[in-house]
Parts: sequence; structure tokens; C-alpha cells
Amino acid sequence: MRLALLARALAVVMATLLPSAAALAEPRAPQTEGKLDKALQAALRRAGGDQVPVIIQTTDAGRRAVAGTLAAKGHPISGEFRNIGAIGAAVDVADLAALVADPAVTAVSLDAPIAAHATLPGPDSLVTLDALRNDIGSRVSTLTGRGVGVAVIDSGIANIPDVHDQMGPFYDFTNGGKATAAFDDCGHGTHIAATIGSSGKQNGYLYQGIAPKVRLIGLKVLDKKCAGTTSGVLNALAFATANKAALGIDVINLSLGHPIYESAATDPLVRAVEAAVRAGIVVVVSAGNNGSNPTTGLVGYGGITSPGNAPSAITVGAVNTSGTWNRSDDFVAAYSSRGPSWFDGYAKPDLVAPGHRIVADTTGSGVLYKDHSTWRVAAPAGASGQYMRLSGSSMSAAVASGIVALVLEANRTALQADGTAMASLNPYVVKAILQYTATPLAGADALAQGTGEINADGAIALTRAIDTRASTWTTYPLVTTSTFGSEVDAWSNTLIAGATKLASLAPGVALNGANVLWSENIVWGENILWGDNILWGDNILWGDNVVWGENIVWGENILWGENIVWGENVVWGENVVYGDNVVWGESVDD
Repeated sequence: MRLALLARALAVVMATLLPSAAALAEPRAPQTEGKLDKALQAALRRAGGDQVPVIIQTTDAGRRAVAGTLAAKGHPISGEFRNIGAIGAAVDVADLAALVADPAVTAVSLDAPIAAHATLPGPDSLVTLDALRNDIGSRVSTLTGRGVGVAVIDSGIANIPDVHDQMGPFYDFTNGGKATAAFDDCGHGTHIAATIGSSGKQNGYLYQGIAPKVRLIGLKVLDKKCAGTTSGVLNALAFATANKAALGIDVINLSLGHPIYESAATDPLVRAVEAAVRAGIVVVVSAGNNGSNPTTGLVGYGGITSPGNAPSAITVGAVNTSGTWNRSDDFVAAYSSRGPSWFDGYAKPDLVAPGHRIVADTTGSGVLYKDHSTWRVAAPAGASGQYMRLSGSSMSAAVASGIVALVLEANRTALQADGTAMASLNPYVVKAILQYTATPLAGADALAQGTGEINADGAIALTRAIDTRASTWTTYPLVTTSTFGSEVDAWSNTLIAGATKLASLAPGVALNGANVLWSENIVWGENILWGDNILWGDNILWGDNVVWGENIVWGENILWGENIVWGENVVWGENVVYGDNVVWGESVDD
């Protein structure tokens, strides 16, 4: 079997004309078959008679005609997503070819199942919220996230005492987006919300979240099984974007996703995230938990999930802190998804954050708490409430969202030397601040950790040092190191965007450059610089042995596992096919 796999891998390489380094320096358009994503291409090849739920992107002028044609075939429109110019419907597989042939249709995507990004807890030390705040350096701050609104797009938020005072409006997108009393029949969303902003009221203010005075807006898209649909998340994202001002939404947390089936340019979730960022919302997304072979445990690359491939999102992977405050023993969890992103080859995650065995509030009525008694953690002596330990990039995204809230509050409350208020930070600059101040982890490359582990102390210090009085921002002098436990760790001083890495930047240069690098005017994937400054870590060079596009060969040293081929008959989760061409081998560099 292993020989057959290696033969197949060799055949793929031999059949592919490997480009020169100069050729790789040219921008590459996404290579897709027609207008269908990979999941629908596979469905069309199977030519079955089943219906599939789809999201159809159209031209503005042709949308009504496409809807009329579908209705005439007995496929009424199930939803409209105006922020990305799309409609939803359930169509026969046989109808896919006609949709591709319609000039008014620009892309057709599977309305894919969505799942939360939590995984089975390991046997390591628990990380309670008080320890977590030390791990990220936020205990030195007097900031609380006051005045910052975070929309949690997840399984809901139970109105428990620890988040009651922070609760804003709540909408249920598993039931048409109706405004309802807050609830969470899964428990995942409550854990996320508590990590971001628990007051700690139930436990003597010991287990406080990262930003305990933040305002939480609940947008429920996952059901009691912690599962949902792409269309449900699209509806929530569109609602949050349109109602940013009315609901006071500054940040969106997305601790969920599905495998990547198409280029970011046409991926509906990515397009909705990018629209939210353009509207001024900082969007934090979990990277996914597909970093290792579930059979062999070997670590590999290319497991980022959608919408973690959204270029403007802050995509966060998971760190195991080893239960200490020092960072010298921190490492990227094996399950944390590594980059690059499929189709586009974007460098993801952007950074990593503690996500392993995080203890936070949940709800006793949620399925997670009911069905997994071994995940429960007893409340501290004299305290009340229900607590669970969960692991995954879901938890890491929540940590990052809490820190973003602190950064935004720092920006809004800081004054310049002459007493004037700072200019507001746009989402691109917030992302640059987090990347620049992250502390690199030894033994991890940039496709595993981005620029490093998130650093609340450093991010707040850099935010307060920005001089925004002139059109070209500068920074006041500051030390670019932070203390964690007994150790002093250097900041990354690095920004990564798309496929460009800019290292050893001075603070003023980094943030001034961020206004260009993270600009809304960048057409991601089309005009990002390729070439000499693409170095993903110490031992992964994208050079002559890497083919970008559908037929991705990850060089000679990134072959996964021993006996698993990721193809049409390999399933991620319960029913989602992932990819066509990746071979799992056995030589893996972590």
C-alpha cells in the first residue's frame, strides 16, 4: 500500500511541470474547474439524482432571472445574501451543469455543513481563566474591554450570571434570525463567550475572561449538536455587518468553519468576512483542528478551514502552554491547522494563542456538558456555576477576540502627548499590531504559528505608543519585549500578509506600512508580492518543488502519514469530502 501511495505521489510530480523560482514569482489566478467548488464538482461527476443545497453567486443584473429559472424548475430561493451578491437554493445535481452555463452565474458553492472547532481534551494541565490571563500578559493591564462590542457567532450564549451583565441582544439564525431570549443548547458558544468576557461573578472574580466588561452580542448559528450550515453563518455575518452601528459591533468571533473547497475569491464565507472587515469590524477566526493525521498523529500542512482563509481575518491557531506562564515550553498543538490555505496558498494562521484544555463557564443544559461528564471541571471552593475544559482553535480565537477588545479600548482611551485623542484603528492595523507583538515559538515555522504567540501586554503597549496626529503614523519609543513568568520574550517585529513576509521592522515602519499592507485596496491573491521575502520559517522554502493550485504537491518533505490518501473517498468529520490530490506520507517536518 505504501509503495502504491509513493508511486502515485511520484506520478503526480512527474506529470506536473514544476515551475522555476522565477515563475513562482508571478501572481497566479485561482485554478478551478468552471464555476463549481470542489465539492460540487465531485457531486457532478457522481451524477446522482440527489438534491444539494447551494449558494449561487450571480451578476446583479441577472440575479432575478436566475431565481426565476430555479423557481420554474421547482427550486425556490431559500435565502438571499446581498452582501456577497448571492442566493441560496436546493437544486438537483443535474441542474449544476445548467447553472455553470448561465452567464449570469459567477460561482456555485456547496451550502456546506459548519462545525465548531473544539476537539477532545488531552491529558495535560488545565488552564483556568486566571492562569490564561497570566499566559497572555493581560493581568498587567487595567483594561477590561469596556465599551467594545463582540458578536459571538456560535451555538448561542446562555444567560448565566458570569455573562449576564455583559449580554446585549441575541438573535437565533437557526430559526430565521429571530430576536429571542439568550440560550445555548450546545454549550460551545457559552464557553467562547466566557473566555472572552466572563465577569467571574460566580467564582469570586477568580475566573474572569480576557475582557470582563465587554459587551456580548449573541448570534446563534449552531444547533444543539454544535453543527450548522454555511448559509446560517452567512446570514449572521450579513446581519452583523449591516447592523454594526445599531448593535455596537466592533469584533466578530467565528470559532467554526468547514473545509476549503474553492479560492478565497469565490468562497462565500470568505467574501462575507471580507465585507465585514471592510465595514470596520475586526473578524477573528479559528484556524481549524486539522493539523494532524487522526490515525497516525503525524503533523502536516494545508489544513486551514474556511473562513480561516479570509485574508483580512485574524486567523488563530492553538498553543499548548504546558500549564506554565513561561513561553519557552509553549508549543503549537498537534491538532492546530497549519497553512498554507488551499487554492490560494495564503500564509495562515496569522498567529497562535492558548487553546489547550481551557477551563471556562458553560451551561449545564448544553449537550456538551450533559454528554461529556469527563470534560467537566468542578467549581472552585465556595463558587457556583458549571465549567468545562475544552481544547481547540475555537478557544484560541476567543482568547484573541478578548485581546482585540483590550486593544480597541486602549486605542479609545489613550491620549496623544498634546492631549488629543488617538485616531481610530481600522481592522487591518489591529491585525498588524497583534502580529507585530506576537512572540515567536522555538521549533515552529510560520505556517504553524504565523508570527508567534499572541501577546496582550505587547499589543496594548504598542497601541498606546502610536502617534496618530500626522497622516504618517509614528510610534513613541518603546521596548519590543514582554515578560511572561520568569522569562523575557522578544516580539516578532514581523508582518505577514497573503504570501508576503516582512521581518525586522521598526514599530513606526510596521504600523505605517500596515496602512498599505493591510489596505482595503489590495486585491488579495492577485497583486501580492512573491519572491525573495517568502520564507515560511527556517526549513520551508516555497521554491522549485512546490506547485500552487489544484494539483498541489507539498515538496518531498511534506508527505503525510503512511496509508491515507486525501481524495474523493476520504471524509473529514462525518460527511465532508476534503480535497483531491494530497498524499499523506511519512516524512513530516513539524
